[in-house]
Amino acid sequence: MNPPLPAPGEAGGPNEFCPLCGTPDPASVAIPSPRPIRRCSRCRLLFVPPGEHLTPDEEKACYDTHENYPDDPRYRAFLSRLADPLMARLRPGAEGLDYGAGPGPALQAMLEEAGHPTAVWDPFYHRNTSVLECSYDFITCTETAEHFHDPGQEFLRLEGLLREEGWLGVMTQPPPPDHELATWYYLRDPTHVCFYPRRTLSWIADRFGWEATFLPQGVTLFRKGPRRDAHHLPHPRDPERLPPPGTQGR
Repeated sequence: MNPPLPAPGEAGGPNEFCPLCGTPDPASVAIPSPRPIRRCSRCRLLFVPPGEHLTPDEEKACYDTHENYPDDPRYRAFLSRLADPLMARLRPGAEGLDYGAGPGPALQAMLEEAGHPTAVWDPFYHRNTSVLECSYDFITCTETAEHFHDPGQEFLRLEGLLREEGWLGVMTQPPPPDHELATWYYLRDPTHVCFYPRRTLSWIADRFGWEATFLPQGVTLFRKGPRRDAHHLPHPRDPERLPPPGTQGR
């Protein structure tokens, strides 16, 4: 049975904060859903409160059922939605990181076949933390941002990993209007906990001083500008806290 619907705009639980920008008292979204949904009044992120997240073991059990193989032409065609426009913007030999690669790093294979050396990171399947100590000309984040438990920290980390003039390619499906959320397939996946309208993606670009190019099918290409003072980018609630590698959802 679904929980009772909150009144539209009713605040979430006490001491709740937006996991992206840190704004307190996000509003509840009144839709019939097995999980409560919040909306931030500042960055407009839609998110599932932390108390409703799966445990790491439950989360990995879901990912283990995925059948994403590097040589599957259908999966490659899906990833090409981001890979093709990104590679059209990369210089020859640009070095990258596939952040949240999953068990079958098909995108890594596609990028390396095109002459772009690509490392992989995933908190469940590729836990080589040395790749998080390097910097990159580009980073891909395909069907990953919706799994972030702490997107504010994750995007802060991505900013630090990206070289000047580098590209961050994000592919995640934008939420539909509220009256369609109850039947939205993306919301039914229990590992999906954050949802990014274009307004939220624009907020991320503004926060980090990135340029944003919005493409069809949930693809956004961010470009990092010239170097900025690192002290201007604290996390809204704790400037010294970065999540230990592997503590975030894929």
